Amino acid sequence: MKRQRLLANTFLFIFLLMFIVLPFVPLVLSSFSYNWEWPNVLPEIFSLSAWKYVLFDNSGTWQAIGTSLLIAFIVTAINIILAVPAANALVRYPLKGRWLFEAIIFAPIVIPPFVAVLGIHLTFLRFGLTETIFGVVLAHLSPTLPYVVRAAMTSYNTLSIDWEDQARMLGAGPLSRFYHVVLPHLLPGIAAGASLSILISLSQYLITFIIGSGQVMTLPILLFPFISGGDPAIASAYSLVFAGMAVAALLILDLALKRYYKKKQAAASKGVRE
Repeated sequence: MKRQRLLANTFLFIFLLMFIVLPFVPLVLSSFSYNWEWPNVLPEIFSLSAWKYVLFDNSGTWQAIGTSLLIAFIVTAINIILAVPAANALVRYPLKGRWLFEAIIFAPIVIPPFVAVLGIHLTFLRFGLTETIFGVVLAHLSPTLPYVVRAAMTSYNTLSIDWEDQARMLGAGPLSRFYHVVLPHLLPGIAAGASLSILISLSQYLITFIIGSGQVMTLPILLFPFISGGDPAIASAYSLVFAGMAVAALLILDLALKRYYKKKQAAASKGVRE
C-alpha cells in the first residue's frame, strides 16, 4: 500500500514538473540570454541586459504592473457586487424568461472576443469612455462576469434557505443574515470566481488595446510588441514578470480571505467565551 502511494506521488510530481515547471525553463534561459539561435540547446552568451531594461531602464514597467493590478481588482470587486444578487435571483426565484437572462449573462463566453469588443468600442465612443481606465474596467466586465456569476450560482445551489429562515426566526435582520449565514457559505465559490476574474482581466490584450487605444498601458500591452517582433530576451523577461504579477495577485486574494476567516473565527471564539 505504501509502495503504491509512493509510486502515485512520484508520478504526480513528475506530471507537475513536466507540465507546470518545465515550460518556464526556456523562458528563464531566454531572459538571461544575449544571443540564442537555433539549433543551439543553450544560449551562446548569458546577459542581464533584458532584466536591466525591464526592471530599471523602462520606467513604464512598474506603471503597467500597477495599472494592470488596479484594473483587475476593481473589475473583480464590481463582478462580486453584481454576481451575488444575480446568482441569488437566478437560483432562488422562478423568473419568467430565466433562460434569456442566463443567455445574456453567459453570452460573452461563446461570442468571439473581437466581435464583442467592436460593439463595446462603438458604444463607448459615444459616451467618451475610450482611452480611460474606467472604460477599460467596464469592458473587462464582459469576459469576466460570467465566471463569477457561475461560481456564485454553484454556491447558492448548495445553500439551504432553511438556514436563513432559522436566522430570521432568531431575530437576525437581512444584513446580519447575509453577513453571518450567506456570505461564509458563498465565499469558496466567490473566491474561485474572483481568481478567474483576476487572471482573465490581467491577461486581456485585445479589449485593453481597442478600448484603451494605447493610452491605458497594462503589462500585456507592453509585452506584446516584444513577442511579435522585438527582443526575445526582453519578451521572456516580461513574460516571467507577468507570471509573477498574476501569482502575486492571487496571493493577495488568498491573504484577504485568510484574514476574513481568522477574524470570523476570533469573533466566534469570543462569543463562545462570553
